Amino acid sequence: MIFLTALPLFWIMISASRGGHWGAWMPSSISAFEGTCVSIPCRFDFPDELRPAVVHGVWYFNSPYPKNYPPVVFKSRTQVVHESFQGRSRLLGDLGLRNCTLLLSNVSPELGGKYYFRGDLGGYNQYTFSEHSVLDIVNTPNIVVPPEVVAGTEVEVSCMVPDNCPELRPELSWLGHEGLGEPAVLGRLREDEGTWVQVSLLHFVPTREANGHRLGCQASFPNTTLQFEGYASMDVKYPPVIVEMNSSVEAIEGSHVSLLCGADSNPPPLLTWMRDGTVLREAVAESLLLELEEVTPAEDGVYACLAENAYGQDNRTVGLSVMYAPWKPTVNGTMVAVEGETVSILCSTQSNPDPILTIFKEKQILSTVIYESELQLELPAVSPEDDGEYWCVAENQYGQRATAFNLSVEFAPVLLLESHCAAARDTVQCLCVVKSNPEPSVAFELPSRNVTVNESEREFVYSERSGLVLTSILTLRGQAQAPPRVICTARNLYGAKSLELPFQGAPLRAPGSFLSSDRLMWAKIGPVGAVVAFAILIAIVCYITQTRRKKNVTESPSFSAGDNPPVLFSSDFRISGAPEKYESERRLGSERRLLGLRGEPPELDLSYSHSDLGKRPTKDSYTLTEELAEYAEIRVK
Repeated sequence: MIFLTALPLFWIMISASRGGHWGAWMPSSISAFEGTCVSIPCRFDFPDELRPAVVHGVWYFNSPYPKNYPPVVFKSRTQVVHESFQGRSRLLGDLGLRNCTLLLSNVSPELGGKYYFRGDLGGYNQYTFSEHSVLDIVNTPNIVVPPEVVAGTEVEVSCMVPDNCPELRPELSWLGHEGLGEPAVLGRLREDEGTWVQVSLLHFVPTREANGHRLGCQASFPNTTLQFEGYASMDVKYPPVIVEMNSSVEAIEGSHVSLLCGADSNPPPLLTWMRDGTVLREAVAESLLLELEEVTPAEDGVYACLAENAYGQDNRTVGLSVMYAPWKPTVNGTMVAVEGETVSILCSTQSNPDPILTIFKEKQILSTVIYESELQLELPAVSPEDDGEYWCVAENQYGQRATAFNLSVEFAPVLLLESHCAAARDTVQCLCVVKSNPEPSVAFELPSRNVTVNESEREFVYSERSGLVLTSILTLRGQAQAPPRVICTARNLYGAKSLELPFQGAPLRAPGSFLSSDRLMWAKIGPVGAVVAFAILIAIVCYITQTRRKKNVTESPSFSAGDNPPVLFSSDFRISGAPEKYESERRLGSERRLLGLRGEPPELDLSYSHSDLGKRPTKDSYTLTEELAEYAEIRVK
């Protein structure tokens, strides 16, 4: 109960001049501990012209009007009082001196109430004053705490008890003040309305830990068992301090994550979860939970919790690391280079944790890094061997991803050692094997014939490319006196290379190169047999030659599209004057078709027809038929 409330001071004074008024003064309120006493100070006045011989007075309880028969507290005329006040009330003041001070002893709660004084000057000169005093019976000291106590700011707390009993003086002590400061007792103080209080002060600087602390004050009366205690809880205001928060969090992609933030403050704080300046959730609470469902790598990062109230703020951060397998690597760099240049290729990816990055070529590791998101591959002075497919592989404990890329090295043609010509029976095949990038153009040159054939003439040349290697095949059919000279030339925008193709395998026979067994056979037959045999041989050769000519004219050009590579058509090299087709050639063509020779490709005929046998051939057009004829003529002679 607050009994130090400041109230106006009412004085009713009786004017000393003629025509004065009745008036009284007493405190509007006064307090006393139960079981103690209380002295209610009182003064009154009346007109001076009355000049009574004796002045009497009466104290009433709770009512100023006698007709209501209020309990009499004290009566100077008869000493008759209400039973509640018997032995408890007496007048301390001298009524003749206009002092009406009342003393109540051993007060109890039922004595609390309003007390009125009535002056009795005799006869009709009686007056009940409207002014009164309210008695409050208390059981606890009054602890006065400032309306706002802020942590870190010095505060003064006071303990006040009524000290209006002249017979008993209270003594004050603090309870639960350890660590807060030493009390200072100011002693007995007089209030504005004439009442007295005992005061003790406690100065200290509160901390956040003092919030809610119960601070007590005890009033005791020496030589009695009377003891009274009062307590007040400290309401210390302080800024937020975040006291609960996740440490760094690791979560696998797609999992559920909960982030907790708890703060201690008074009053409760406004908690806010933020990321990159964006508010994710907020509420006025002591703790706040942020739920993240099926986290993705995009949610990886730093999350901040902000706690604030009117007295300050605090913030803390937590890192969320989302673990995931590497993304498909990306490759940035030169994909096309010229032989001799330096090539730099960058392979990069993203993962958590950082991956092992490796670049392979044909299962061979070229470069690797551990726990890096980028890998740089340097190829100084690239060569054709560096051309091909590469793989960049990224892996960690959560998975593996790979990306393939191609490096194209451009270079001048290189004629490989596999390039050669070979003969089998009446066929000569020439292979020109070229390695180059970009793809070259290939041409075959026959110097002895002053003829050049290139790939555009597909009926003569068959080409096939495998990777960087181009294989061109020129097929020559017929019989020649000696292996032909063939020069292969490959050309692209970086240069040209030529090679005279070496001859491998069983070469065609030159004149006079027949085996000894053949010579023996001719010797046994004799000159006449030789002439007959030679004539038959010529007839057969001519017959076959004419049949081939007819076949080349009558058969469909689709024959060149078979599985065998195309060959050079012999009409480019025929000598003029060849005879017309004969009926026997048509028969032979029909027979050949029945024998399954329909798909025979066109050929380069290196021999003369039988109609040209009477002509003397030049040296470079000497044929096998003529060789045989010349040899037979020599034998006949």
